[in-house]
Amino acid sequence: MPSTETAALIDFVRRRSVDSADIASADHAFRPADFLTRTSLAGFRDELAGRCVMLATGDHLKTAAALIELDGLARRLVLCPPELDAERLSLVARTIEADAIVYDGDAGSLPLDLAHAAPCRWSLEPSKPRRAESIPTEWALLTSGTTGAPKLAMHNLATLTGAFAGARGEEAPNWATFYDIRRYGGLQIFLRAVVGGGALTLTNPHEALDDFLSRLVRRRVARISGTPSHWRKVLMARRNPSFSPAYVRLSGEIADDAVLLGLRKLYPNASIGHAYASTEAGVAFEVSDERSGFPVSYLGERQGVAMKIEDGSLRINSPRAALRYIGLDAPSLRDAQGFVDTGDMIEIRGDRCHFVGRRGGVINVGGAKVHPEEVEAVINLHERVTMSLVKARANPITGALVVADVVLDGGAAKEEAIREDILASCRARLAPYKVPAMIRFVPGLATTAGGKLARSG
Repeated sequence: MPSTETAALIDFVRRRSVDSADIASADHAFRPADFLTRTSLAGFRDELAGRCVMLATGDHLKTAAALIELDGLARRLVLCPPELDAERLSLVARTIEADAIVYDGDAGSLPLDLAHAAPCRWSLEPSKPRRAESIPTEWALLTSGTTGAPKLAMHNLATLTGAFAGARGEEAPNWATFYDIRRYGGLQIFLRAVVGGGALTLTNPHEALDDFLSRLVRRRVARISGTPSHWRKVLMARRNPSFSPAYVRLSGEIADDAVLLGLRKLYPNASIGHAYASTEAGVAFEVSDERSGFPVSYLGERQGVAMKIEDGSLRINSPRAALRYIGLDAPSLRDAQGFVDTGDMIEIRGDRCHFVGRRGGVINVGGAKVHPEEVEAVINLHERVTMSLVKARANPITGALVVADVVLDGGAAKEEAIREDILASCRARLAPYKVPAMIRFVPGLATTAGGKLARSG
């Protein structure tokens, strides 16, 4: 964890910044070290001191700049994903008791009317040097999707950087991520780059995959993270063979054997790891043996993190977990023993714990429970399948049937033969009620703004 001498991001920058290391999107870049003597909040930064600040910029690179400038200066920072509409932004502002906002700085782009508004601009201006002393800043992160009532979890810099801030002797990393840094997965990579004094390459919202991969080659990216759904799109495209990372990281969804095997074939010289982390529970562990699930030996206490399975759900007690939920009727984050219930369901098979899906995502087939992700893992093993989505279809007799949408690779498809192969594999590996009643081949599957397979609707 950060020491008492390192109370803010700017302190990491001051102590570990590398002059050549930058954070870059397709259109802009800055060096964290720039903010030791310059500012993107010209004339407004001091006004934000001690305030609860909403970061509502459309460009997540501007969010990165504001985080470096305001951590240790603001009382509280609220990271707002760009797709939040005005009504939900207003609800978040009331929940978090916001009194200030940082926005894009363009005419008409101010999304909320708060007492203090600061435009964030790319033209950095000289500023007085940051003082070494700082206040502890709270970081509020949205944990739910973009529909329904927003749910906010409170972190601080220690909980957010606890998995890596104590590392010593590591060469400054050159990272990239498919994530938006306003979500927990992307924020983790942003913080790893800043704390480690390394470079970071970010995507642009509408940037083509080929263009992003080409930028990674030009910038000599060595480490890259994304969800399994991000990586399945890369495997489906199979372009830019010159991109050869040293380390590939998966998180945010279940990493099944198919995607892990595909990445091993695509990047034969890379280390491949899948991490378990969530906004509430924090970073719990990483698996580097290129097998789905995790060893049973990880249960109990390991490296300061305690894990157990209770009622089929993974429970985590960690110093990296969020401090609390925030809001008038916010539930308790931890149970009486300090464990966070992740809602991720686990089955133990031999010496391995396997993720089978979310507690709330179960399909009820005549009273029997089916986790869609478990069926998808079997379907995805077929050599012609790039990704799949299993869902329920209403049935008057059983209540629901299991059906699947499947994306095939770009080769010539004998669909009926492939369908029969998939069904045979499902029958061999799954209970009869879990076998899809129908398989439909589709050109693609939707993903959420966070890069996960879209399961609603």
